[in-house]
Amino acid sequence: MRQLLVLGAGTAGTMVVNKLRRRLARTQWGITVVEPSDQHFYQPGYLFLPFGAYTADQVVKPTRRLVADGVELVHAEVERVVPDENRVLLTDGRSLPYDYLVIATGVSPRPDQTPGMLDGGHWREKIFDFYTYDGAVALAAALDRFDGGRLVVHITDMPIKCPVAPLEFAFLADDYFRKRGLRDRVELVYATPLPGAFTKPIAAARLGSMLDERKIVVEPDFLVERVDGTSLVSYDEREIPFDLLVTVPLNMGAEFVARSGLGNELNLVPVDRYTFLARGHDDIFAVGDANDIPTSKAGSVAHFAVDVFADNFVAYAAGRPMTGRFDGHANCFVESGGGKALLIDFNYDTEPLPGRYPLPGVGPFRLLTDAAVNHWGKLAFRWMYWNVLLPGRPVPLPAHMSMAGKHVPTAEE
Repeated sequence: MRQLLVLGAGTAGTMVVNKLRRRLARTQWGITVVEPSDQHFYQPGYLFLPFGAYTADQVVKPTRRLVADGVELVHAEVERVVPDENRVLLTDGRSLPYDYLVIATGVSPRPDQTPGMLDGGHWREKIFDFYTYDGAVALAAALDRFDGGRLVVHITDMPIKCPVAPLEFAFLADDYFRKRGLRDRVELVYATPLPGAFTKPIAAARLGSMLDERKIVVEPDFLVERVDGTSLVSYDEREIPFDLLVTVPLNMGAEFVARSGLGNELNLVPVDRYTFLARGHDDIFAVGDANDIPTSKAGSVAHFAVDVFADNFVAYAAGRPMTGRFDGHANCFVESGGGKALLIDFNYDTEPLPGRYPLPGVGPFRLLTDAAVNHWGKLAFRWMYWNVLLPGRPVPLPAHMSMAGKHVPTAEE
């Protein structure tokens, strides 16, 4: 009996075991997934929790219910991987063997990596994150109490999970305070380590103009060195005071990755960006946010990547070459407030462009244009996530990005 061992039952790990359980013969393959939490969180929902748009039962479900029958679920923490012995050591002393290992433990916010963020006495008082369930819930109460002052939305460094989420938060905060009649009493500042609102020029121009329209001040190239009381201080000694700080701390991979000698400085596993095979190992893969591929750390990337990975893995385990090549495909709805959103669709080589998605000329979704249909698409994605994506059911969208329906904007657009 051959053993496939998957570490992590988040988005990518759950899709991997559910897809491969259907495709690997039960008489020949055992599949085990290791996950410390008995709850699975719909992370895109964290964005909506602070504004009261989602409730807890909409973003949390039991892990066991989401993992396919025939997959062994082990609730435990990983101590380290021992590649030379093809086994994984758990913190409770158990040892799990594998023929193939898939690391899908994602990334987590690490506020402890920024001096003063945790030890200044303001954490969850004046400094909040929304990349965790607890943080998003606590922030909801803080926003409800906030009646004016400077609110700073801040990104510590890249890469982060869902890189457009901080922008979305800024747009939704603008809308939230307008509806409460407080917008003229709130100064919104967006502090980013990037030179602008986004990494690619066409999208950056569009998103930057939306920030300007909403009178959200952008502090670009801001690399935070420390938090000093109620001020962010950058390495070039710029200072941004705040009354309420909504921060995205440094995102890092799991500590066991470092202990196992498998990661880079952020505990991300270096992989071949087309096949996810770990560098220097022929029986270890890393999928989802846990690897270092140069594209967004987003649920859509995990979905498209796992589609390619599943086909490749079946061939690879049978001794055939991996012919699938992941192209870095990502698409993200970007909430812009007022019941509208944008959609961006891109890959390793092509930046987000305007147009229609997924059908040329028809859509229904609008690329790089804020529209109500995109907002409803984002809300509908939650149902898709629980009922189609996680169970590993086929989705009628190609894993690879298509140029159909897209166009390069002219100078007048």
